[in-house]
Amino acid sequence: MPRASRTASMANLPTIRKVQQHLRERAKREEQRNNRRLFHEANRLKRLPLYLFTILDELKAQARARGVDVIDLGMGNPDLPPPQHVVDELVAQAKKPENYRYSRKDGDVEQLLLEAIAQWYRRKFRVVLNPRQEVLPLIGSKEGIAHLTLAFLNHDEIALVPNPTYPVHFNGVVMAGGILYNLPIHQESGYLPDLTSVPKSVLRQSKMLFLSYPHNPTTAVADLKFFKGVVAWAREHRIMVVHDFAYSDFVFDGRAPSILEVPGAKDVAIEFHTLSKSYSLPGMRLGFAVGNPDILASLAKTKSYVDFGLFRAVQWAAVKALTGPQDYVHHAVATYQKRRNLFLQSLRRVGWDLPLPKGTFYVWAKIPLKFSALTSLEFATLLVQEAGVVVAPGSGFGEYGEGFVRFALVQPEERLKEAARRIGKVLRMAD
Repeated sequence: MPRASRTASMANLPTIRKVQQHLRERAKREEQRNNRRLFHEANRLKRLPLYLFTILDELKAQARARGVDVIDLGMGNPDLPPPQHVVDELVAQAKKPENYRYSRKDGDVEQLLLEAIAQWYRRKFRVVLNPRQEVLPLIGSKEGIAHLTLAFLNHDEIALVPNPTYPVHFNGVVMAGGILYNLPIHQESGYLPDLTSVPKSVLRQSKMLFLSYPHNPTTAVADLKFFKGVVAWAREHRIMVVHDFAYSDFVFDGRAPSILEVPGAKDVAIEFHTLSKSYSLPGMRLGFAVGNPDILASLAKTKSYVDFGLFRAVQWAAVKALTGPQDYVHHAVATYQKRRNLFLQSLRRVGWDLPLPKGTFYVWAKIPLKFSALTSLEFATLLVQEAGVVVAPGSGFGEYGEGFVRFALVQPEERLKEAARRIGKVLRMAD
């Protein structure tokens, strides 16, 4: 065994064995529950990887039951209060009885929201959109991405998905019954996919390519030159490009371009956005897709069979967010940048030196060498049980995320410093 791995496996051996035993017992209990079921879920759902955040929720509950003060850096759940003028509008509109009727495409607020999204895109990215044909509101961008795969993928068609990535990018493909083809992305290439590496036999069956920059979980960013290459490649091979742009505001040096800034991008691309991150409104569940009108029409058709649109009070609040003052967004980004700097400085002091993230409000961290014998789930479990700090295992974002964990900077500065201090105690376990 290499010396580094041997050191890792010997670091506080009883504790690590306890972690591994806990995970084995949980897997056994889950298997026993499945065997007792009278009705079994569809085979395509069995293809889905284990949803690791469910395990983390259990570990958090167990830690809190033991009286542990848990610091949750696992889920990207913004902790900042949303803009007050948006909350005031939501409250005011929620008091109006007419807003509790079904949403209608030709309604007043429905039309205003389409216009607001189009104006917002023009203001931020100089992208001109036809609000009636090139804008589609969603019940959160995650819902829209999942329904997009359902709308377009047949059982013999391939979706090209960079790995690691936000889980719905690959889970949606599996649930729709399509074929998933992973494109490994690595730090050495800036976490950008090498599209020239896709075999011709795969390209012939490929229907869509997923992208997301600024990137969750790796925090990588992409420039306009990269997107120009993607659009040219997609047009040549007649492949749909799906760009998840949830973190467009969260770039700490420069700006994040929209793929729709590329001439001809609307021929092949759509872009997803959300109010969850920039305006700290994840619970309001409002996102939107923009771009190619034919793609959006099929997505809208699919959604029409399964939902009745957005709560009208939420739409009124969204209009306020998109058309009102944007000082809040700038303040939120500055807050997360300050947290990023403080947290990485604090980790450096306890012996974990990490590169500075370029975007998002996450830190993508390679597991320290002395713990490299552990899987990312085992290391995350160790941090919960020994430090009361919750992080997301890298394997939850795909197989190429193994060996990493993700920190979400969704706690105040003092809590981040405390988390780093506790993590430092765990890192010293191997010493």
